[in-house]
Parts: sequence; C-alpha cells; structure tokens
Amino acid sequence: QVQLVESGGGLVQAGGSLRLSCAASGRTVSRYALGWFRQAPGKEREFVAAISWSGARTYYADSVKGRFTISRDNAKNTFYLQMNSLKPEDTAVYYCAAGPVLGADWKTYNYWGQGTQVTVSS
Repeated sequence: QVQLVESGGGLVQAGGSLRLSCAASGRTVSRYALGWFRQAPGKEREFVAAISWSGARTYYADSVKGRFTISRDNAKNTFYLQMNSLKPEDTAVYYCAAGPVLGADWKTYNYWGQGTQVTVSS
C-alpha cells in the first residue's frame, strides 16, 4: 500500500507562487507514474500534470502549461508541483496520485492523497 500526503497549499494573491509537495510512505513510488489533479467546487476533477517514473516525461493540462512544473525526487519518495503566475481560476483542492500508467485519466491512478486547498485571490 502507498500513502500520499500533500502539503504546501494556502492562500496567495494572483500572480504569486506556491509549491505543493506530496510525500509517499508505505511503499516506494519510484516505479509509479505520479500525477496532480484538482477539483473546484461544483466542478469535475481535472488533470493538472503528470510525470513518468523516471522523470523523463511530463504532461500538463493546457490551462497550466508554462506556469506549473511537476518534478519528483525518488530518493526522497516525494514529488512536487511548482505553481507560478497563479490565477483565481486555479483555486481548487489539489490532489496527488500515483499509478502504473502515465496519463491524464484519473481512473488509472490507484493511490490518492487527501488533498490540499489552494486559494488564489484576485
């Protein structure tokens, strides 16, 4: 089993930055694809970014491309989402996830964190 715990969320003004972390425990995630998803009130869960187990491949939603960067440190069993130039529409609960398949489909991820709130004020 894998347990994932997010941290780093908070309140920030538009244009600001935050870095989310996701720490894994219970089992190494070094061979898993890792992803970030978000869900705003009244909206569906949406893909944000994903990274392959080696870190060689990354994917981003069009809405965050050029502003967000996903990375991982397999030695620390931790991965990150650096969010720059934040916009009010980025406000959501952000979830990290791990799974065997790299992609944007949340159904392919087996393990999920509890979520961390990101609020961007205008």
